[in-house]
Amino acid sequence: MSIQLFVPSYRIDECLKEIRECLEKGWTGLGFKTVEFEKAWSNYAKLPHAHLLNSSTSGLHLALHILKTRLGWDDDDEVVSTPFTFVSTNHAILHARLRPVFADIDDFLCLDPSSVASRITSRTRAVMFVGIGGNTGQYDKIVELCRQRGLRLILDAAHMAGTRAGGRQVGPEPDAVVFSFQAVKNLPTADAGMICFKDQEDDDRARKLSWLGINKDTYTRTVGPGSYKWMYDVEEVGYKYHGNSIMAGIGLAQLKWLDQDNAYRRQLAAWYRARLGDCPSVRAVEVAPGCESATHLFQVRVNRRDAVMVALNGHQIYPGVHYRDNTEYPMYRHAAGSCPNAARASSEAISLPLHMSLTCGDADRIAELLIQYGR
Repeated sequence: MSIQLFVPSYRIDECLKEIRECLEKGWTGLGFKTVEFEKAWSNYAKLPHAHLLNSSTSGLHLALHILKTRLGWDDDDEVVSTPFTFVSTNHAILHARLRPVFADIDDFLCLDPSSVASRITSRTRAVMFVGIGGNTGQYDKIVELCRQRGLRLILDAAHMAGTRAGGRQVGPEPDAVVFSFQAVKNLPTADAGMICFKDQEDDDRARKLSWLGINKDTYTRTVGPGSYKWMYDVEEVGYKYHGNSIMAGIGLAQLKWLDQDNAYRRQLAAWYRARLGDCPSVRAVEVAPGCESATHLFQVRVNRRDAVMVALNGHQIYPGVHYRDNTEYPMYRHAAGSCPNAARASSEAISLPLHMSLTCGDADRIAELLIQYGR
């Protein structure tokens, strides 16, 4: 039987109960369930604001756009980012008419603070930190660097739903933190994201901009008080980025199981580590000290990565690669060669299968084959 990289796990009856309520009430768009999910996520993550969007990619763009326009950044001002990420991270910077400047990564595959410091110029306005795989890396040092240099910080937490550091969910330090609830994430819906701003002003504006700049959403116009509750104004040109009640309902059902699922993910990672041991040809990426990772990914580094992947596929094991160095793509090729650690990781990293259906025996089998072919 084949073993896939990701197999999302849904509590189907619980999800259908939430969806059924939406259908029975005839309200599937922005509305009562999105409000409920936002409150539930805010309480879970201990963050003051949470706004449901149609994707985390929308959230990254919205975060940059709101900070840029509120703070008066110019087009082509710089955001220090990582080339070792999914392209949506850096596409969002371009969509905001800002310029991504790539810093190199450390052994945790996250931004290296010393490299970030070396890339800061008079035009640097923000740092985009990606918690790859759920790992915090040297996040605390990045937070301190941003404070010292007066830079804004955006946390791309697409992999970090449930990641804790110091006993709490990551996220209170940045100006904005963006989570993903896309189909294969730790808290899977079909597709959705959550943007959590530090400041009330930014959260208020996000709610308008995510609904085309309209100052009163359809749910408020329906259930709000007054004879003229239908009346609204369009205060600026916005986007259609808001979430919907179907995805929110699935999210509410899945949230109840997030910590339990993440605990099993960490157990799978422990089984992999135990079986791989000190094998010199297969190097597991370490979790940062003090990080209780959501463990969205379990990554190893091997020589002859592509040949190892083909060999595993021959045994019907289908791992993944996270990620290709973004400077290999045409729009970022101008920075090729500027981040040698990221380039090396891009040729060595394998993400092993990691999902709720895997067993200890599966992890043992995958690790044995990895050791065999990784030599």
